Parts: sequence; structure tokens; C-alpha cells
Amino acid sequence: MQKLNVDNRDYSHAYSYNEIRMEYPIISKWIEPNSKVIDLGCGDGALLQSLKQKKNISEVGLDVSEKAIELCRQKNVNAFCASIDSKLEFEDNSFDYSICNVTIQMVKYPEILLFEMKRISKYQIISFPNFAFYKNRFELLFKGRMPTRMLYNYSWYNTGHIHQLSIIDFKYLVSNIGGIRIKELDFYKSGNVLKNYLMETFPNLFLQIPIYLLSKYD
Repeated sequence: MQKLNVDNRDYSHAYSYNEIRMEYPIISKWIEPNSKVIDLGCGDGALLQSLKQKKNISEVGLDVSEKAIELCRQKNVNAFCASIDSKLEFEDNSFDYSICNVTIQMVKYPEILLFEMKRISKYQIISFPNFAFYKNRFELLFKGRMPTRMLYNYSWYNTGHIHQLSIIDFKYLVSNIGGIRIKELDFYKSGNVLKNYLMETFPNLFLQIPIYLLSKYD
């Protein structure tokens, strides 16, 4: 049984470590060298640090956690403590790319965040846990309880993942924001050909973490 004092809502980033996530290589391949990049919900700065080393970007990171910003600065990553839940303090088209990696489901106003990403950057890169993943569906159907897989094994009451969404939900949000389009969907490939086929053919059912590249309309 899960302990009640386990909680991930404070975004404390209590431990100093470099978290290299599976999304990073996919995000990196979309970033042109020498670009201006902002990471919204940058965490410990590992992604921006990697992009600086590989793509020579000019970077800005934003995160609500003071500990996260401290870890960013230890990595020589330019980052500031700020909320991404309201209008961002940047001019229109300040960046080539804005990134929100596995974070949009944790903000109060995801529609405002996506609109602001469109406003300040030409391209937007967004990933999120797909709550319509088939194992979640089975858990809800057969156990009759909120699935924990896409909550990273937290429970509904002690998680910062407050907006559970599916791929279909995300596409609907993009269409409602207007002025942006989905250019590409990618995902971390497994060594299983059948699994990769299912993820590509039926993403809303079989993809756990979709990674989207969006752009403004020309």
C-alpha cells in the first residue's frame, strides 16, 4: 500500500543528478544548430545542457522549483524560477523553439501555455503521458480505479499530473488554439517490430509518451 506522505506536487528536485530521458534524442534531432531555445518546465536542466553541447543553442529554462534552477546553474544552464501558467515575459517570436517535455499535464492552464508557446516561438515541441494507453484502459475497466501508470505510480490525490489527456485530446487542443499545426509525431522505438508498428498505426492506444513537433502557419 502506498504511503500517504509520498507526494510529487512540490517539484522539489531534492537530489542532484543528470536525468537523461528517452525523449531527448528525438527532441534534439528537431533542433537546428545555433537556435534560440526555451524549455518550459526545464527541471534540472539536463535537456538544455545536452542541447548546448550538441547544437550550440542559446538557452533559457523556466521552472517553478528553486532547487531545479539551482541544479540548472550548476550545469551552466541559463534558467530562472518562474511559473509557466500565465503570460510569459518574452516578446513575440523571441525563440526558434519552445519545449515543454512531459509537463503540460502538470500546469493549471495548458491552453494558455500552448498559446504562449505559439506566440514566443516558431516551433513548439511537446510531449506528455498518453492517458489513453491500453494498459490504463484495462486498469480502469477491470479494476475500476484511476490508473497509476501514467501518474508514474503516484495516486490521483498526491500527484502534480492534474490534467490527464490523450493524443486525441491534444489534437483537439491544438485545433482550438489555432494558428499552429502538427508537423510530426515521433516516439521512442523499441526493439520489437510489431510493437513499433502498433505504436505508429494506433498511437492513441499504444503510445505511452508521444512527442510532437508543431509550427506556426506560414
